[in-house]
Amino acid sequence: MRVEIKARNNAELIAKLNEALNEEVTEVYINLRPSKEILVRILERAPNVRKISCPPSLYPKVSRRVINALAQMGIDLVPESYPRGRPRKYDERTIREVQDLLRKGVPAKEVSARTGIPLRTVYYIMEQAGVKPGLKATRPSSH
Repeated sequence: MRVEIKARNNAELIAKLNEALNEEVTEVYINLRPSKEILVRILERAPNVRKISCPPSLYPKVSRRVINALAQMGIDLVPESYPRGRPRKYDERTIREVQDLLRKGVPAKEVSARTGIPLRTVYYIMEQAGVKPGLKATRPSSH
């Protein structure tokens, strides 16, 4: 079982570790630097843990001795990144479909109506793909 624990400071993190961890937990993600105190708390509360992860920016701040000691116990301490920013509203397949329709010369308003994507978004996708309104496709000039 995987548990993600996010806190603003070490005291809050330790309190959340005490609540969330038990013997069923095998993976733990924490958003703060895994200090010795925090790691000891994780090991006390979740004796079956096999993987502890933290943000990649904090991983270099963990002592090599701590990482090696955990490795000897069969526990991996690894950096784990999460996608940052706003999630994409449309998947790659949908965007490709819009681009294909635009390249075939289908008017933006019709693409919007067919796909249910707002006209402004269709124009944005058109701009990103390098498709000019009214043209089937743009090709780089060779001179």
